[in-house]
Parts: sequence; C-alpha cells; structure tokens
Amino acid sequence: MANPLLSDREIEFVLYELCDAEALCALPSFAEHSRETFDLFLAAARRLAREVLYPAYKPMDAEPPTFEHGRVKVHPLMKTIYPQLVALGLTAATRPYQVGGQQLPLAVSTLGTAYLMAANLSAYGYVGLTAGAAHLLEAFGDETLKRDYMTRLYAGEWTGTMALTEPRAGSSLSDVRTRATPTSGGHYLLKGSKIFISGADQDLTENVVHLTLARIDGAPAGIKGVSLFCVPSRRLVDGRLQPNDVQVAGVIHKIGWRGLPSLALELGTDDDCHGWLVGEPHKGISYMFQMMNEARIMVGMNGVATASVAYHEAVAYAQVRTQGRSLRSRDPAQPQVPLVEHADVRRMLLRCKAIVEGGLALLATTARYSDLATSAASPEERHRAALLLDLLTPVAKSFPAEKGFEANALALQIHGGYGYSSEFLPEAWLRDQKLNSIHEGTTGIHSMDLLGRKVTVEGGAALRLFGEEIAQAVERARAAGVAAEWGAALHASFGVVAQLTATLGKKAAAGDVEGMMLHSADYLELFSILAVGWQWLRAATLAHGREEDFYRGKLQAAQYWFATEVPRVAQLAALCERGDDSYARMKPEWF
Repeated sequence: MANPLLSDREIEFVLYELCDAEALCALPSFAEHSRETFDLFLAAARRLAREVLYPAYKPMDAEPPTFEHGRVKVHPLMKTIYPQLVALGLTAATRPYQVGGQQLPLAVSTLGTAYLMAANLSAYGYVGLTAGAAHLLEAFGDETLKRDYMTRLYAGEWTGTMALTEPRAGSSLSDVRTRATPTSGGHYLLKGSKIFISGADQDLTENVVHLTLARIDGAPAGIKGVSLFCVPSRRLVDGRLQPNDVQVAGVIHKIGWRGLPSLALELGTDDDCHGWLVGEPHKGISYMFQMMNEARIMVGMNGVATASVAYHEAVAYAQVRTQGRSLRSRDPAQPQVPLVEHADVRRMLLRCKAIVEGGLALLATTARYSDLATSAASPEERHRAALLLDLLTPVAKSFPAEKGFEANALALQIHGGYGYSSEFLPEAWLRDQKLNSIHEGTTGIHSMDLLGRKVTVEGGAALRLFGEEIAQAVERARAAGVAAEWGAALHASFGVVAQLTATLGKKAAAGDVEGMMLHSADYLELFSILAVGWQWLRAATLAHGREEDFYRGKLQAAQYWFATEVPRVAQLAALCERGDDSYARMKPEWF
C-alpha cells in the first residue's frame, strides 16, 4: 500500500470529533459551508497530494532549482504541479468571496493542506507564501495595490514572498538596513540586500511580488522605524511588466526543502527599484506579524506533516520487514518476526504516534481559535479566542518542529541501515524537518515570545483562559470515566506552570529580565508538553469505552504521554526556578 501521508480517519477525528468544525458553519462567515463542502475540499487536497505531489517529491529533492543567466529555473515537474495547486484554490482558500476566496475556516484549510505538505512541502510552499503576501495587501494595501497586485496573487497569476531577512540582521528585524527613499512619483526607491528569501524567483509565473521590510530615509532607529513595501520583481507600467531592478545575487544550497529555492536578492543595484508603501510609515513590523503568524501555523503544520509521512512509512516498514526473533524464542530454526513484534520498535512507533497526532490536534485547535478570533459572534468571544491563539502560536510552531525532528529520527532508526540511504525516503524527510525549527523564527525566539510576552499579556489573561480550557477538559474526562490520574496530572501540571510563571514574572518586575528569560527554552518545552497533554486528554475522553482499534490506539498513546512526558513538566519547572546559570556564566573563550 502506498504511503497515505496522513490517516484520513485521523483527520476526520481531529476535525469533526475533537474540534467540531461543523459548529463553525453556524457563524455568518462560514454559513455557506457544511461538512459536505469541507469533505470535498479535503478529498481534492488528498487526491492531489497522493497522485501528483508525492510522486514528484523524490525527483524534486534530487534536482533542486538551478540559477542560469540570472534567472532561477525550478524542477520541470513544478510546471504541471503549480497550476493544479492554484486550481484547488489554495492561494485564497480562507479569504472572503469578494476577493476570490473560498471563505473556508482555517481549521479546515490547514488540515487539507497538511496532505500537500506531507506529500511535497516545497511544492506547496509556493502557494503558501503567495497566500500570505496577498493577505497582507488585502489587509493593509491601498486600492491600487489591491487592484494591481493582490488580485493577481490570489488568482495565482503571480507568486509572492516575505522579504525580511538581511545578511547582517538575521532574525533581528530591528537591524534592517534596506533603505527606502521617497520620490515625487508616489513610489519609493529601495536599496539593500535580502537573504534566505524562499521562492524569490522562479520560471512558473511572469512575476514575483516581495512584501519587503525597509527603512524610510530619516526613520527612527530600531523596530519603530521599519516600514512595509510592495516590491515586485517586475513592475507594472501602463499595464505592461518591465524589470524593477530586483536582482538574484545567489541561490542557497539547502539541507532540505530543495524544491523551493532560497535566494539572496539585491534591491536597487541600478538605483531603479520601485516599491510602494503598504499601510502607514514605520508600522511594517506590526503588519508583517500578520503574515508571520499565519506562516508560523503553516510551518507548524509542515512539522506535523513531515513527521506524519515518515511515521506512516515506518509503520508499514516495521510490519513487513522481518528481523530477529522473540525474546521468548531464540531458536535460530524459528522464522524471523516482523520488526513491529519487538517491544523497542513499538516504543519508537508509539512515541512517533504521540508526537504526530498530538501535534496535529494542537495545530487544528490553534487554527480553530484563529477562526473564532475573526468570526465568533460577540466581541468577547473574539477577544478570548485571539488571546488563546496568540498564546498557542509559538507552541504550535515550535513543538512540531522540535519533536517532529525527533519523530523523523525515530522513523529513520526503525529503518536501520536502509534509513540513512538515499534509496529510502526517511533521510530526506529528516533533512526537510530540520528547516522547520529555523523557518519563521528559531525555537529560542519563540520561547522568548511565549515567556516574555504571551503568558504575561493583559496581566496574564491568556494564561488564565488556558487554565479554564484545561479545567474543562479535566472535568469532561472525569465525567467520561477516563483514568482519574491523567486529569489530576494535567491539572497539577498547569498549577506548576502558573506558579512558575508568577515566580519568573517577579524576577522581571525586580529588574532581573535576564534571570526571567534564562531558561525560556525549557519553559517553552514544558508548556508544549502541557499543551499536547491537554490534547491527549481531550482525545482520550472521546476514545474512552470504544472498542475500535482506532480509539484503542488513542488511549495507548494518551497513556504513553501521561506516563513519560507530563512528569517532565515539574522537572523542567524546577530547573527554570532554580535558574541554573551554567551557560549564562560560560565565557566565549572557554568553548
């Protein structure tokens, strides 16, 4: 049987049982949808993923885009794949009907695109980035930018990027140096360098639109002086395209995601790079966060999807590959048994399952909060959902990237020597997964965002709401008859996190911000364990008392998470509270 990429039954469970996506149809924004339209989208996505994208994955990984005569040429298979991605409506799946969108809930769209990511995340990346760029113009661009650029991006006629990173700035966006000089023509002249810009050139469409961060001449230093610009590779002049002084300076040779080019760009080499201000001056960072937060959920789902396809490959391999004999029978005359008969292989597979399915549930739940933040019936409900969305976004991005890499490594391990050979795919997926911990902010950046901002916003309002969600999950589990110790452990773990947050907050209030943030990475990890434990308790509540293999597997994975991971919350909290300063005191010369 071919790799399913994700389990259809798992998607159905998460979307309809765990997240109750059908209830979203009661909201005006989604009133024209039903389970039938959701299922049609999912079916189309999985069919395209399995029949078109997945067969193209290995050739695209083996033959990355090339740089010839100043232009990037992508793998020839993308010429047939890209139009089919556009035809599925992915560039505007969640956007309103009036801009050409399908107005799907993000929870539905995200789970549909998970198939595409699992099949070939580089191929999906072109439309994912384009959707984010177009949404920025929809939200903040003037009518001219919407007419000239947004409509073509949503239609898939052109592709889009987010051009943030610069060679000397990296993730420190306050150090962006690209300059924007105003002109009397209503545009700005941009000059500077960008690097690691995914999809910044290709031969699929005739134009690429870069949503670019730059500093207007005379702007304040730091974050408060960064503006957002629409910078096309080819600008429109009297309805025709002409070069816009955006030059490809080099192609980055990547460990993974090889089908999507990562490029260095030079803007304004000939002092003729035109850019148009998006929104108001000096508000570029706040605008860009819309695209970055959407992209963080996308990268989180990339992490889940990349771990999922490897997990399913490992399950299939372990069931057919025979090696060794049972510990109860070491007679060499006895036939060898499938790998899955060995307890340690089942341990690795169960850990993969707990990570993949726990991460999928977390991403779907986060996406549902995004839907409610924009479309819930009352301002209070929208605000509540927005707080929970912001709280969970750094977790939803980082957990699948970090633990997904571990799951990918286990899938490779299960394949043994074949796993690290290029004839088998686990080594390629492991390479792909590594990029997810870097894309859209490193794990360290997200840990500082979570501890330094998200859990303290509005006096800790988001954390209190999260506590309410956990309390409800614990009560429902108790009423359903789920093992009482699981609910008790989750409740106690939240108490530990709440107390730790207060303790670390006191350090910051006393002026010791470095002391507060010293173990932010450990804080993110323990918070992630708690958040995924919450998902597994919810899943166990739905599975309790049901005899089908699917639900029994859910209960075993939940047991695994509560036995092996949840106890680590208290251990990591103690480490954070003690404030071990081994690496804080480490001097550069000691390395």
